Amino acid sequence: MADIQLYSLGSPNGIKIPVALEEMALAYDVHTVDILKGDQFSQQFTQINPNQKIPAIVDLNGPNGTEHPIMESGAILLYLAGKSGKLLSQDAVKRSETMQWLFFQASAVGPMFGAFGHFHTYGKDNCDHPYPEQRFANESKRILRIVDEQLNGQDYLIADEYSIADISVFPWVIWLDTFYQASDLLGLDSYQNINRWLARCLNRPATKRGLDVYSFLEIGK
Repeated sequence: MADIQLYSLGSPNGIKIPVALEEMALAYDVHTVDILKGDQFSQQFTQINPNQKIPAIVDLNGPNGTEHPIMESGAILLYLAGKSGKLLSQDAVKRSETMQWLFFQASAVGPMFGAFGHFHTYGKDNCDHPYPEQRFANESKRILRIVDEQLNGQDYLIADEYSIADISVFPWVIWLDTFYQASDLLGLDSYQNINRWLARCLNRPATKRGLDVYSFLEIGK
């Protein structure tokens, strides 16, 4: 068995971890947690993640050589960056910037894009008022503008260094198109810096291997 045991699925949060593991060249075993079947509520998974959400990992050789479970994608990315010494700059300024964008994803990108996707894709069965979808569409556009501006004149979110910040954000942008099918509504083609950045991320061999673990790019097609 590999030290890292991955419990996840092909969602924007779930796919971050295999991408990071591939980029960091850390060995891992894959376990699929099928949330449509309720696997996340099993006793085994709840012991790993009491919040019953994917992703989660268990490091069989964690701190002090003990078995160490970790929940929350941002926390997992930070832990793996510390373990591998990769994708988190040792430069104090860049390191701070990386963590800022990581928290920006957790507080803004994920919640707002997810709320938009819910009302755009599923919520219409229970709510026929246009306000919720429009409210979160506007907020998603605002966030996209922030990300696009950050990428102006640079390859990645943190200057020219691919980092856990990029891995945290770019799957959510892809999800807006491939799963929520909201490219036209949100005007995704207009964000030129984002589109160049996505192409750059997707052209990385290790990132592509990570995305293939749960067939992320095929979901929704």
